[in-house]
Amino acid sequence: MQLLEPLCCIILHVFVVFATEFTFELPDNEQMCFYQEVETGYKFDIDYQVMSGGNYDVDCFVADPNDGILYTEQKKQYDSFSHTAAMRGVYRVCFNNKFSTFSHKYIYLDFRYGDENPLLSSMTRTTALTQLESTCVSIHEILKVISESQTWYRLREAHDRNRADHINSCVSLWSIAETITVFLLSLGQVMFLKSYFKDK
Repeated sequence: MQLLEPLCCIILHVFVVFATEFTFELPDNEQMCFYQEVETGYKFDIDYQVMSGGNYDVDCFVADPNDGILYTEQKKQYDSFSHTAAMRGVYRVCFNNKFSTFSHKYIYLDFRYGDENPLLSSMTRTTALTQLESTCVSIHEILKVISESQTWYRLREAHDRNRADHINSCVSLWSIAETITVFLLSLGQVMFLKSYFKDK
């Protein structure tokens, strides 16, 4: 029973850490921003990746409460950014698709804020960890790696599936165009040959 309580804490802790992952649609010629209030001295991390649309690229920038630009990139497929807040206030993460006239984008965003709390309240002391606490930390780190790996595989699967669907659509349209072209050429050849056998 003593082992069950730390494991429950670890599982709950993992879910809390990754609660800010989501995918959103960014229409063409649009800009979309997300806001987060951050305390002074706290760290936040941002990971994003374009899942589908156009050339799989997007403009992104991060601004502080005084509208100072902390990070800016243009036409990136994916990237990461980390920052420790120098001031308290609302920070802004914006994605811009104004350079795209026709294609809307689906973008994955992971926003992590603050430092991780100790898994157990007893881990705040300065003494060495017990064997149970060390085991809990090891399990927690392994679960984090597993969760990150699963996220990466989900992103790759979604990205590859979108590419496969796009290629399939192109191949299907090309096949239809070829079929129509062959049919029209065949019909034209038949009509041309029939013209030789008509009385003049």
